[in-house]
Amino acid sequence: MWTAAFWLSPGKTQGVDLPKSSAILLLQAYRPMWVSLRAFAGFFLLWWLLYLWNGNPLQLPSPVKVFEALWRLLREGEIAEHASVSTLRMLTALCLAIAVAVPLGFLMGLSRKAQQYIEPLVEILRPISGIAWLPLALFIFGVGDTLPVFIMFYVGFFPILLNTMAGVKQTDSRLLAAARTMGVRPLPLLLYVLVPSALPTIMVGIRLAFAASWAAIVAAELIGAPSGLGFAIEWYRQLLMTPKVFAFILAIGVVGYLCDVGLRVLQKRLTPWAEGSGVAS
Repeated sequence: MWTAAFWLSPGKTQGVDLPKSSAILLLQAYRPMWVSLRAFAGFFLLWWLLYLWNGNPLQLPSPVKVFEALWRLLREGEIAEHASVSTLRMLTALCLAIAVAVPLGFLMGLSRKAQQYIEPLVEILRPISGIAWLPLALFIFGVGDTLPVFIMFYVGFFPILLNTMAGVKQTDSRLLAAARTMGVRPLPLLLYVLVPSALPTIMVGIRLAFAASWAAIVAAELIGAPSGLGFAIEWYRQLLMTPKVFAFILAIGVVGYLCDVGLRVLQKRLTPWAEGSGVAS
């Protein structure tokens, strides 16, 4: 390999230290990780300085105390228990949102009349925060799994609906005309032309829906569930165990990040043709 490089550019390869070149390549490969580590180091340094400035560990505990509480909760299995409950609720809400929003989005994207009927109602409901429905939902569903699932379904429904409709409308008209010219029937046209064309945009909508729904999980489980990450935060807040409150807040961030990574991988598997086009980002 070195000999080939030497003959290709003898003026540039003479005197090159190959181990040093390998080290440079290694540093370049891990550069994003080092940038992230520096960002985390700056965040925790700022946290520590704020802790020293505040001087009240009940309001703002030190990072050391929070990580001690986090390790203890992980070792006892409490974080895994609550995280699994919240994740299951999230997956249930997301599956329900996909099952309702995707067909409705295709209908609105394909039919101008359906869009005219449905879109005004959607635009009236969409600005209403899911948290605004909590008192009424608590009265209807009571405390349990249904209330947080409903809130997360409501929050995640609109990004999937609007992205599905946009994806259908963005389908290349030449593809549709070519399929119709070849006599492709409506169902194969939907399955083999419209769905692959709209799928990258739909996957973006699903990721946006997950982010919005996961952000609402604390409010949804705060008063409407007997378990979950949001419930644990409120429980330890009432007990004035602030390090554990912060530990569960960190757990929400970590679980959310891991789920988003999983959705990114699924998006790349389902829509490899969208890589580099800007739609899958």
